[in-house]
Amino acid sequence: MLAESANLPIPPTALPYRAYFRCFRGCPGEYSLYEVIYTCPTCGGLLEVHHELEPLQQRSAEAWKQTIEKRVGTTTWPYGSGVWGMREWVAPDLADANVVSMYEGNSNLYWAERLGRQIGVPNLWIKLCGNSHTGSFKDLGMTVLVSVVKQMMARGSAVRAVACASTGDTSAALAAYAACAGIPAIIFLPQGKVSTAQLAQPVANGAHVLALDTDFDGCMKIVQEVTQDNSIYLANSMNSIRIEGQKTVGIEIVRQFDWQVPDWIIIPVGNLGNISALYKGLELLMDLGITDRMPRLVAAQASKANPFYQSYRNGFAEQVRLRAGTTLASAIQIGDPVSYEKAVQAVRATNGIVEQASEHELANAAALADLTGMYTCPHTGVALAALFKLVERGEIAPRDRVVVISTAHGLKFTGFKAGYHEGSLAEVESEHANPPVYLPADSRVVKETIQRKLGE
Repeated sequence: MLAESANLPIPPTALPYRAYFRCFRGCPGEYSLYEVIYTCPTCGGLLEVHHELEPLQQRSAEAWKQTIEKRVGTTTWPYGSGVWGMREWVAPDLADANVVSMYEGNSNLYWAERLGRQIGVPNLWIKLCGNSHTGSFKDLGMTVLVSVVKQMMARGSAVRAVACASTGDTSAALAAYAACAGIPAIIFLPQGKVSTAQLAQPVANGAHVLALDTDFDGCMKIVQEVTQDNSIYLANSMNSIRIEGQKTVGIEIVRQFDWQVPDWIIIPVGNLGNISALYKGLELLMDLGITDRMPRLVAAQASKANPFYQSYRNGFAEQVRLRAGTTLASAIQIGDPVSYEKAVQAVRATNGIVEQASEHELANAAALADLTGMYTCPHTGVALAALFKLVERGEIAPRDRVVVISTAHGLKFTGFKAGYHEGSLAEVESEHANPPVYLPADSRVVKETIQRKLGE
């Protein structure tokens, strides 16, 4: 179907929109999105994708809203994707033929009415980013990265594979999108520190999976060394192209609220790319006149892996680096986050907060949410535990509209769920345990047990 037949604007490649890498710290220089570059050649800091605002601002805020609304759910390639429906704001000169998409995004914004009532915040919403192709929000960034690599290769780039270090979800997303594009993927995982479900995903998608005897930070060092010759493209969040896909989460939340900004957004963080992306998307909406304020952003960390929390506690006077302890929230078990500077900007610019959660707190927060119909991953449990603390302290008021971002699907962490209800998780007292009851095949015993259960 042609774009015109769906009453959509002409393809962005015919429009004067321009995006390029530049130094996040402000060093001079512009670099193509299709160049193999991850850090500033001058200072060594992270890059960011800069979109020239003047051409974007020539279209009115109302026109942009109408454009995005018309694309949601359409079968016109590639606009039905929650990411590529905003393509002018992501990678405006990427050719349709090089888009690698599984129609990611457009995930549910669930009204958690029952849980909200229980904690005294009736306007509580959960953004179910785990309802995506590989079961996590990482799909949003990986569709952009793999599409950019496909265009690079089509232009004759020397890149012949993509690689990442991962605690699970990043590897699944990279493996799936690389397989879809026919590009080899190399995955570096810390041995014994990812769930079976997370390990199975890249294996099933044909990636070259290397389990290293180290933690995530050790895997990150290795993948950076391996990708230095530019023949293997680095896909971790220090590569700012992924942020362009992940920033659509914030934009999508605002659109789902009829372009109204919530009061709070709470997100679990590890390497800190996700909160940086969230802020970037929300900032763009303000730059285009679509919104006129920011929500307060909350970064939630596991207390076993809390370098950003410790940095926040010292007023960001210095970046804290540490060796992350073992936590149930394995995807955020990171002691030296790459996107620290960008995350500091996000927290400061939104009058944000950084909070932490113990193993006991995150596990019981996830279980309480499950009892109201959800099925939460441990990382969402971290964000929920942070929410409960902020409500208890009175920082989040009963009238506030609050969004918790659920970053992955609970089915990827069945061991966490089983261990909780068996009472076998270390440092966790299972306050909401609901183990199965084993009975003989005797109707009298069954009836007595049911009566007793219903009477509890």
